[in-house]
Amino acid sequence: MSDNPFLISASELERHIGRDGLSIMDASWYLPAQKRLARPEFEAGHIPGAVFFDQDEIADTSSPLPHTLPDEAFFAQAVGGLGIRETDTVVVYDGLGFFSAPRVWWLLRTFGARDVRLLDGGLPAWTEAGYRLETGPASPRPASFQAKLDTNAVVFLDEMKRIVDSGAHQIADARSPERFRAEAPEPRQGVRSGHMPGARSVPIGHLVENGRLKSLDALRTVFAEAGIDPSQPVVTSCGSGVTAAAINFALASLHNHTVRLYDGSWTEWGSRDDTPVETGPAR
Repeated sequence: MSDNPFLISASELERHIGRDGLSIMDASWYLPAQKRLARPEFEAGHIPGAVFFDQDEIADTSSPLPHTLPDEAFFAQAVGGLGIRETDTVVVYDGLGFFSAPRVWWLLRTFGARDVRLLDGGLPAWTEAGYRLETGPASPRPASFQAKLDTNAVVFLDEMKRIVDSGAHQIADARSPERFRAEAPEPRQGVRSGHMPGARSVPIGHLVENGRLKSLDALRTVFAEAGIDPSQPVVTSCGSGVTAAAINFALASLHNHTVRLYDGSWTEWGSRDDTPVETGPAR
């Protein structure tokens, strides 16, 4: 049994499949460099009863930024169309174990879902345990999802500028150390390299071991080494708002209830000419 209340094991999930009020969601999403396609992989094999959450489609598609927060009405219609109710226990997983699923965990909670868990180890843990898969597209029965955006969970550009200027909150960046230090180029054209002044580097890879979130004690060590106090307010960021949520998940697991996510993340910050950028290690 995990000591993390936001995780569920493959064996526990398998025992409860088919229970009324339990919904399962595949939240796989991949970077272009990973050369994997999430929806075809879902149709080739997914946990029985799971639906597919498309992070590029269930978003504000009118925004120039990738997979940003949609409005309440759109989210309610899209997630309700997947057969999900805000009162369900929703188990979210992805194809890498702990990569893109935290973003959908965060989205669901931010829009009012009451009980959202991550499958510990994701789909790899499920298949390694020998549990069966279904194939083909999902055919969910539509449900009613009552969405209410928690504005305290998200930070937008103007507030992020004030946070950087004032140093009021800690900032944790989930991108690779090389991108953080501007030693590697950004994958999106027109986006500067570097990091926000005052930010600390907490790469998503430092939170994971063998496709699973590290133990709570190990997470405390990761944050301490990064110069982040997990008991104090933190704003998270990454390239486009997906892997930042892994830090949110880790901090929530350590009982930080004030952690927030900068939705525009580095794609927004680094593409502007009115936002300060630093290079090299964190100061």
